[in-house]
Amino acid sequence: MSRAALESPARVGFCDTFLCRLRGLMFRPRLDFNDGLLLVNEKDSRLDSSIHMFFVPFDLAVFWVNDDLTVVDKVIAKSWRPAYVSKSAARYILEVHPNRIGDYEIGDKVEFKNV
Repeated sequence: MSRAALESPARVGFCDTFLCRLRGLMFRPRLDFNDGLLLVNEKDSRLDSSIHMFFVPFDLAVFWVNDDLTVVDKVIAKSWRPAYVSKSAARYILEVHPNRIGDYEIGDKVEFKNV
């Protein structure tokens, strides 16, 4: 985990229903540096953790995290692209500002806190 992630963790919304995950960050005009969204699935899966960028007018740093809270993939997701799929099964998809792509590396453990 990067120093920036420790000093200024992102404040993310929690999204665990189908409709919430489907909408994601669509139609928002922008995303502040410290904001984001955590999409939560019922179990680790490559298919269920895929995302789309339709109607998302900005790029995102996307981190796929498995049930063991280990980052298994990451990418800069470009706006208006049809689909991104993790290289490994994941339960959590963390979508944050693209400048936060260095916050985590594949293999890092993450921690989610309800603050």
